[in-house]
Amino acid sequence: EKTNVNQRRMTVPGDASQLPVLTRFLQEFCTAATLPPAAALPFEIALEEIFMNVVMHGSPAGGLARVEVSLELVDDSFMLAVEDDGPEFDPLTLPVPDVTAPLEDRRVGGLGVYFVRQMMDAVSYARDGSRNRLSMTKRVVRQRAATGGVGSGKLG
Repeated sequence: EKTNVNQRRMTVPGDASQLPVLTRFLQEFCTAATLPPAAALPFEIALEEIFMNVVMHGSPAGGLARVEVSLELVDDSFMLAVEDDGPEFDPLTLPVPDVTAPLEDRRVGGLGVYFVRQMMDAVSYARDGSRNRLSMTKRVVRQRAATGGVGSGKLG
């Protein structure tokens, strides 16, 4: 059986207004790859967290970072990578937040990255030349094409 590879990438300026564009890009990819919405959701959350991190912290002085989002699905392994050309920043070095603290005290200190790490099977950071690259991978269960499954061929 040949390996199924789906790959797409998109580059946007690191501006908050681009988040819906990226979310739609991700959703269309997941739909085309027959991923159920529940499988796509952790990636939507991760994309929002990581992209907004870049928007807030990752823009070069006086400009916007260029952010490239790559999606890759090989069999049942889904990888989301976010690259930007902002200053070097490894979000994985952030201290683990105190999740017992009251909610209003919590948001500062990388709770978003913490959640992303909890949701994903693997998260890795690399500084690639002048770019930050954060890769997130998770096994997903794909919807198989309907081939005689439950309820096929019978009416009522």
